[in-house]
Amino acid sequence: MRPSYSSTLHILQLCPRVPFPPHDGGAIAMYDVVAGLAQAGHRVTVLAANTPKHAQHADVLDHLGPNVRLVPVSIDTRMRPTHALRNLLTSKLPYTVERFVNPSLDEQLTHILQTESIDIVQVEGTFVAWYIDTIRRIAPHVPVVLRAHNVEYTIWQMLASREHHFAKAWYLRHLARRLEQFERQYLPRFDAVAAITEPDRRRLLALGCPEPVAFIPAGVNATRLAPDPTIQPQPRTAFIIGSHEWLPNREGVEWFLTNIWPQVHEQLPELELHLAGRAIPPHIQQRHGRDNIHVHGFVESAAHFMQQYELMLVPLLSGGGMRIKIIEGMALGKCILSTGLGSEGIAVREGHDILLCDEPQVWVARLRAYYQGELPYQQIGYEAQRTIARLYDNRRVIERFLQLYSNLGSLRESA
Repeated sequence: MRPSYSSTLHILQLCPRVPFPPHDGGAIAMYDVVAGLAQAGHRVTVLAANTPKHAQHADVLDHLGPNVRLVPVSIDTRMRPTHALRNLLTSKLPYTVERFVNPSLDEQLTHILQTESIDIVQVEGTFVAWYIDTIRRIAPHVPVVLRAHNVEYTIWQMLASREHHFAKAWYLRHLARRLEQFERQYLPRFDAVAAITEPDRRRLLALGCPEPVAFIPAGVNATRLAPDPTIQPQPRTAFIIGSHEWLPNREGVEWFLTNIWPQVHEQLPELELHLAGRAIPPHIQQRHGRDNIHVHGFVESAAHFMQQYELMLVPLLSGGGMRIKIIEGMALGKCILSTGLGSEGIAVREGHDILLCDEPQVWVARLRAYYQGELPYQQIGYEAQRTIARLYDNRRVIERFLQLYSNLGSLRESA
């Protein structure tokens, strides 16, 4: 069957976790595609690893309507030192991938492909790319798209380059090498790859992925992120939000607190820093109430939290893909101070709709300008909101996915 705009498609979306609730970048990116495809009239079966960290009931996506069906498969992906050591000694798979290789998930995938009419399979990221072999064996006629949330090996390379503990640095380099080998071996097997940023698109081509390698960014659901006019941000406040379960987020916050905030607090004693996110380490939690640092931990609504404070900070030193929280902050009209890496892949302009800071002294100077009323943060936030409305509306993202599906159908039909 050739996918096209005029036909109703049945898309099987294979996810490394249940994409709900939409609290963090990965879940948001997956959830918004499911919601957008369903809203456009297509059927989506979400086959997801139901992990201990993100465990959900089978009905959590029912609010998206009858076009969406969630099939969760319980998988224990918790990291264990003994399993990591066994992987190191006996497996060729990177441990971050091996944790998602599971017979029950493979059986459920096989069952769906054998018993249902699927038009497109969309695999969400490197961690579940291993299942391409099952898909090819059971349904060789079905086009398979990889949505590359990140080029994973590059993240671990960056983390290893700044790790000072010898054993940790060695393991991170080892994991990066295995991930690169895995991504070079598996990612080119897909019919198409949807890169979430233009730099990642170039990295995927360098890994050997054949065309089409499309650039399809994450989008913003305008309804979910409509600013609340009743919330007025507190003056002289800055905030950082992001899960510390993702190592680049933790690394960035610790770098900021070590290299920037002591100078800022000494020079600007009334400026408040608010930290939010899942799994903030105890040594950071213990700084709550000291040096005008306020640690909130996990917050149920990121949008509500972000609207309470004025400046959004993204001190990211490692990572890949797109920082979903940046485009959400922009959608809410926030003035964002970010490292260049943090904004990578997002169509922003320094000084227009974002402020880019890499050196600690630049961070300090920008925060001082804000504190002294010399930074046009409201105008920058306004331009950020306009950029998101113009380029990152989720409906446009869905149109690009549908065009990619249609093109794949045409290529298969002509082959």
